Amino acid sequence: MKKMLMVSSALALGLATTAAKAEPQAEVLHWWTSGGEAAAVKVLMEEFNANGGTWTDMPVAGGGGDAAMTALRARVLSGNAPTAVQLKGPSIQEWYEEGALGNIQDVADAENWDELLPEAIQYHLKCDGDYCAAPVNIHRIDWIWANASILEDAGIEPPKSWDEFNAAAEKLQGMGILPLAHGGQAWQDATLFEAVVAGLGGTEFYKKALIDLDMDTLKSDKMVEVFDQMRVLRGYVDDNFSGRDWNLATAMVINGEAAFQIMGDWAKGEFIAAGKEPGKDFYCSSPTGGGYLYNVDSFAFFNVDGDDRQAGQKLLAKLTMGKNFQKVFNLNKGSIPARLDVSMDEFDSCGVQSNKDLGTAIEQNALLPSYAHGMALRGAQAGAVTDVVTAHFNSDMSSQEAVEQLAQAVAASQ
Repeated sequence: MKKMLMVSSALALGLATTAAKAEPQAEVLHWWTSGGEAAAVKVLMEEFNANGGTWTDMPVAGGGGDAAMTALRARVLSGNAPTAVQLKGPSIQEWYEEGALGNIQDVADAENWDELLPEAIQYHLKCDGDYCAAPVNIHRIDWIWANASILEDAGIEPPKSWDEFNAAAEKLQGMGILPLAHGGQAWQDATLFEAVVAGLGGTEFYKKALIDLDMDTLKSDKMVEVFDQMRVLRGYVDDNFSGRDWNLATAMVINGEAAFQIMGDWAKGEFIAAGKEPGKDFYCSSPTGGGYLYNVDSFAFFNVDGDDRQAGQKLLAKLTMGKNFQKVFNLNKGSIPARLDVSMDEFDSCGVQSNKDLGTAIEQNALLPSYAHGMALRGAQAGAVTDVVTAHFNSDMSSQEAVEQLAQAVAASQ
């Protein structure tokens, strides 16, 4: 009997030792596949491996993440979820409601996340009050990127309103220069649309229209103006825009084939990867006044078996919110740290401006979650809005008809 107890104790000790020495494993599903994005995610991969982990990369191309979500659904349904997934906004809550997400509150407590993150950002990362995802960054969506040489030759300042943008675009068009590089994909059309909503309507209008889905706002004269501006923007785009990926549109601005692109600050990562300097080779400005349209990339942690995979989740969560990664990743990605205590000394002028505007927006309650990038609405509602936006942008539909269809589509999606 004594011998049996000794054997059992030894076995238990061995299992405990094995568990304690579980090598962190992380299979990470994401859609960071362009030049600047790939360089950014590589930073985390190298840091994870340097801390004793083994990273298995699972990139799925497609800027909007639709292909990645299809791959994720297949993995979860097969009972083999990835360790961590690039996920954001209401999608996190939807997966939690399906019982698919784990809990990393212990890491958040140990690292004092509540003290380090804006309250509005915390909201997106918690499931029933506990953290189930870790933020990678804060992206600003409402940027106008401009080729500095083109603007200087034309005597144009970076536009800070839609009236200024239209005036600049008209002047450039008269000079035979393509004003706007755009990719004809639904999510890119939606990116234009929400920047117009925020810029023409202001922060309260945006909140009522694209967060609350208030019917009076959706059917208002101001929303007709929004679609009028979308029609104007359509006139500044080249004939070959259909299906163009966002980074190819960015390349058009980098190469001097177009003056402007309206895109989130991941576009800056492409400029940087091409060796361009902000303030010298390209400019950044926003048409939305005091509003700040944001998107937060994050890793959501799925329920997985195995001490090694669970250890991988904890290590990945800790590193993702670490000061070093938040700095280095965002220097590569073009975004800014989600942590509020990271020094901006090494960031370029666009990053510094973004961080300053973030602080102002927090104070003024003007942080606006991006509907186009999955932060404000659930899938059905966001899809209903985007279907109308892209149908209008790619046809001769009148602004009044677009507003009527928008209200009907949103009502049907509820």
